[in-house]
Amino acid sequence: MKSVSIDDTGGMGPLVARLNRGGQRLRQADRARPWVLDVTLVVLVVAMFCLPDLLPEGGQDDHDGPRKLILALTQLPLAATLALQAGLVLPLLWRRRKPLMAFGAIAAVFVLQWSLGAGLRADIALFIALYSLALHGGLRQLPWAGAVMAGAMVLAALRVSSSVSVWDALFFLFSTATAALALGLVIRFRRAQLAGLRERAARLEVERDQRSRLATATERARVAREMHDIVGHNLAVIVSLADAGAYASDTAPERGKEALNLIGDTGRQALGELRRVLGVLREAADTPPAGPPLSPQPGIRDVEMLCAGVRAAGPRVVYRTAGDIDALDTGVQLTAYRIVQEALTNTLKHAGADTQVTLSIAVEDSHLEIRVQDTGSPGGPPAPRKEEGHGLVGMRERAALYGGTVSAGPSGEGGWSVEVTLDLTPQGGDR
Repeated sequence: MKSVSIDDTGGMGPLVARLNRGGQRLRQADRARPWVLDVTLVVLVVAMFCLPDLLPEGGQDDHDGPRKLILALTQLPLAATLALQAGLVLPLLWRRRKPLMAFGAIAAVFVLQWSLGAGLRADIALFIALYSLALHGGLRQLPWAGAVMAGAMVLAALRVSSSVSVWDALFFLFSTATAALALGLVIRFRRAQLAGLRERAARLEVERDQRSRLATATERARVAREMHDIVGHNLAVIVSLADAGAYASDTAPERGKEALNLIGDTGRQALGELRRVLGVLREAADTPPAGPPLSPQPGIRDVEMLCAGVRAAGPRVVYRTAGDIDALDTGVQLTAYRIVQEALTNTLKHAGADTQVTLSIAVEDSHLEIRVQDTGSPGGPPAPRKEEGHGLVGMRERAALYGGTVSAGPSGEGGWSVEVTLDLTPQGGDR
């Protein structure tokens, strides 16, 4: 036995798809040449409803209902019939561009025709005009059009009352008018709904693109901050070590060699951190990248190593911690590490190698306190520092991610002090 699939038995899926494609092609053609559809409609109305009124009636029995109705109506001359048909049909050419004007013209001809006691099949044009008004016209115009339509229907029903019951005629005419009005409104509301859905889809697409661009800009800013901290700090250490090595090369060559080794170690560390940061910008590939695996993001545990690198460049660093700093999440630890790194970099740049730095990181209740203070350059006034340099801006941006504050300025001992407070209270949603 031959198996029959659901699609074969139902057959509605392919049929609906073909109808949709046909409707799309028709709408595209209508937008390109809107007059073609209107002319085609007029031609069809003429062929189906006007030409039969111009042909001689066949020999039907006098007791037949339609024949009795035709005999009860006034037989107009050919010229008058053609004029009334033209008045009923030709305004359909403007049914979409000026629906109210077309409906009014056809309604006027309809009332004139039935006032003369004549009935024409071309009266179907009035129902088409009502449908077009409901679809393309203003909604406030429909009550007036409905009143005009009701008056015209009553006139027609009274004129055929000798052959058809007035109530039967009114029921038929009002049912047809209601169907035309309802069809126009349904299609109108459906089109409005589809237009709203298309607009919403376009708006969501724009919002998606905006979110994508915002995420890209945020990631660029994050990478820029990371690179500034990494490059700025390590270059400051390298410059200090190079100056110290050049000074010691004549008096203590072994110290110069040690400085060169430290420069190499610092450069390799900076290269490794840059490789890790820039790795997030690389698209995922099918094959794993060559080279050693990337190290994790630095945290508070790595601050001691950071201080050791600064000590190697000359400054004396005293580092103290308080509280359970290992329990902090990785995001807070990275923020604290970068803030400390930037503060120590500023000390190297402005206070020089012959200074003392006091660094403290403490967890107090729901806050993380970071304090970095140096004694400044010995034997002279403190070097001027820009309050809103790129480093301090980066500190403020990082602290703001955790509802923190940053204050920086001269200390009472003649050096420079940086104090940072981070809020450790869990926030609603992702940071």
